[in-house]
Amino acid sequence: MFTGLIQALGKIKLLAESQILVSLESSSNSQIILKDLAIGDSVAVDGVCLTVIDILAQGFVAIVSPETLKRSTLGQLSDRYVNLETSLRAGSKLGGHFVTGHIDGVGRLQSSVETINAWEMKFIAPHTTDEKWERQIAPYIVPKGSIAVNGISLTVADCDVDGNWFQVAVIPHSFNETNLSHLKVGSLVNIEADILGKYVAKFLRHGSNNYSVLPPALAANSTVNNLKDITPEFLTENGFI
Repeated sequence: MFTGLIQALGKIKLLAESQILVSLESSSNSQIILKDLAIGDSVAVDGVCLTVIDILAQGFVAIVSPETLKRSTLGQLSDRYVNLETSLRAGSKLGGHFVTGHIDGVGRLQSSVETINAWEMKFIAPHTTDEKWERQIAPYIVPKGSIAVNGISLTVADCDVDGNWFQVAVIPHSFNETNLSHLKVGSLVNIEADILGKYVAKFLRHGSNNYSVLPPALAANSTVNNLKDITPEFLTENGFI
């Protein structure tokens, strides 16, 4: 689990079909990422959760599956900058939002405009010939909702009704300290929708006629027939509030 707050930039190189090398060019970046890193740890590389299998003086080697290369930009980013974040530790501050490192799809930058206080960036949501895959992300893109672009926790400022595109306002610090500053119009990006939104959507989609999505204590209560029966009063009576 990650927060979407980028700690450092690195460069990647495909070593083999199932391995990538992440190089850290500066000593400060090396200290941030490698300080407590151990073999078997998870690191988000441009938003993709990867497992470390070797640690070097100025970087690390991670394993990557063919499915990950297919569903993300990692197979196309050799010798380009990537955002890095080590996994969230118990007791750490959660400054962004819950990011799993499981990419929903690859989108692309449509425009990037510098304003007085921010960079307004517009992205096209994942487009693919697999319609089922494309529909998996659009329903979770909502105004003021959270979204991760290349592993960066961002807030959706605007989007169309279907979620085919969305816009974010990126503060100068986030823009300059991540690889957003290296993107050009048409650049591909990894996109992960908010995990909380996915669970809520599933609950609302199936909850009215499917007890399996309810907590056991609620599912076992004979008075719960559908979501409308779950009121604040009901939750209080059953010890949930």
